[in-house]
Amino acid sequence: MTRKRPVTFNHNPLLVKGMPAWRPRLVLLVLLGCSLTLVARAGYLQGFNKDFLQAKGESRYSRVIPVPATRGRITDRNGDVVAVSTPVRSIWAIPADARLSPADTRKLAALLELDVPELNLRLDSERDFVYLRRQLSPEVARKVAELGLPGIHQNQEYRRYYPGGEVMAHVVGFTGADDEGQEGMELAFDEQLKGRPGSRRVIRDRRGKIVEDVESIRPPHDGQDIALAMDNKIQFLAYSALRHAIQLHQAKAGAVVVLDARTGEVLALVNAPTFNPNNRASLSGAQLRNRVLTDVFEPGSTMKPFIGALALESGKFRPDTVIDTDPGRMAIGRAVISDVRPHGVLTVSQVIQKSSNVGTVKMAMNFAPADMWRMFDTLGFGAPLDLGFPGEVGGHLRPAKSWKPIEQATMAFGHGISATLVQMARAYLAFARDGELLPLSLTRVEAVPPQGVRVFSAATARAMRAMLELAAGPGGTAPKAQITGYRVAGKTGTAHKLEGGRYANKYVSSFVGLAPASNPRLVVAVMIDEPSAGQHYGGAVAAPVFARIMEGALHALGVAPDGPLVPLQVADTIEREEPTKGSM
Repeated sequence: MTRKRPVTFNHNPLLVKGMPAWRPRLVLLVLLGCSLTLVARAGYLQGFNKDFLQAKGESRYSRVIPVPATRGRITDRNGDVVAVSTPVRSIWAIPADARLSPADTRKLAALLELDVPELNLRLDSERDFVYLRRQLSPEVARKVAELGLPGIHQNQEYRRYYPGGEVMAHVVGFTGADDEGQEGMELAFDEQLKGRPGSRRVIRDRRGKIVEDVESIRPPHDGQDIALAMDNKIQFLAYSALRHAIQLHQAKAGAVVVLDARTGEVLALVNAPTFNPNNRASLSGAQLRNRVLTDVFEPGSTMKPFIGALALESGKFRPDTVIDTDPGRMAIGRAVISDVRPHGVLTVSQVIQKSSNVGTVKMAMNFAPADMWRMFDTLGFGAPLDLGFPGEVGGHLRPAKSWKPIEQATMAFGHGISATLVQMARAYLAFARDGELLPLSLTRVEAVPPQGVRVFSAATARAMRAMLELAAGPGGTAPKAQITGYRVAGKTGTAHKLEGGRYANKYVSSFVGLAPASNPRLVVAVMIDEPSAGQHYGGAVAAPVFARIMEGALHALGVAPDGPLVPLQVADTIEREEPTKGSM
């Protein structure tokens, strides 16, 4: 029997047939081509398109973070700081990384003064970034950092601090959580104060902590400092005097403004009620209102001197021109205008001194409505003064062509026209500066004051100062405006308030005056809203406030006396100007 020879692997018939020579070469070429492609791609990415890969890589660890700029300081005219930024910390989180235990959550919530549910709600956000608490003190922020919680981070910010508190509140205003101006000068000069933030590149680890400061991309530019025209001493003096008057007369509100007659600078601006800009937890609209610039009122008899000046300027009247005011009232159409009591025959000077409505109207009716309107317009009534302060209003002055005779008459003694307290103070600059009217400034005037506008001749302004000195002296409506050592000139105002289209039994008491009368340095305007303790005439309510502020301010500025250096005995009974009423 023939045995078959076994076939081994080496002698497998399938191997006898040779493989085509082109196949290994093809495989080799394919493999070599792929390798070259990979090398070329790597060379392209690393040599020609590296920016993309670098950006992707850096996005894993490199961050550009903002560098806040320090907000500029606000100072008074003497360099005393009234607003400054202090460093604080803000706590923020990356919700996806903030996986906290219940115990850690309670500790963090206690430090941040948050409820645990509220904190959990913020940490459950789907956003990549959430603030947990802003403007924390460095001490509290340090305690948060010591917890070492994942996903919880800190940034440095700045919080505004106001050393002047309630005294400077309405002037300076305040900033919000993002250190941006919200009210007052903080808002008016926000662009100059806030500066420009910078940026820097840093490397962070996977937990978000900065491990290396790489470079500064753009340095921050701190904000500019702003020097106000206000004087802290005079501001506090005005604040104290106004607050005392509000309490004494149980008034609803009040306001004071003090002007430098030489430069037009606003040396003090005070309102009541006020607020503390360092603690704004419970503020109301009444507290925030800057009444000096935003509240209008009918100025009453403080408008009479302008009619007297118009009368003198026209040449139709002189200070000693006689006006018969008997029997103390006069009819215009079906309306009757009256004085508080009959004065008989008065000179122009005595009309201002006694605050006679009848005498003032008799002068006013010698002029066309357009003449009165033109004077009021030149004095700045009816339009904002463009002080750059947020919310400033211009009052109300109707076109002359719409005036009826009774309206022209009542405007002569401050009814039917409305103005702000700062407008009244500025208009009295024309008497203080020999007929010239300056623009006002809330910031310090470093150079020569701007050129003013002439409203009255120097002779007319000086004659009116003499009349106003009589009005503020014995026999006038405001002897309580007198101060020891200085001659004072000014005018009272007492006007009924308009409510619901009718005049209510409520009053606005005011006084606008200047001193020293021989060479005025200051103009002070005072307004007390709704005094309710038994007195409401401007001479009894507002004039004493003026006297206290003016006396202290003149001493603070070192102004030389021009009057008797003996205490003045003020009469217990004062002449009262007739309140302006809507229904006659």
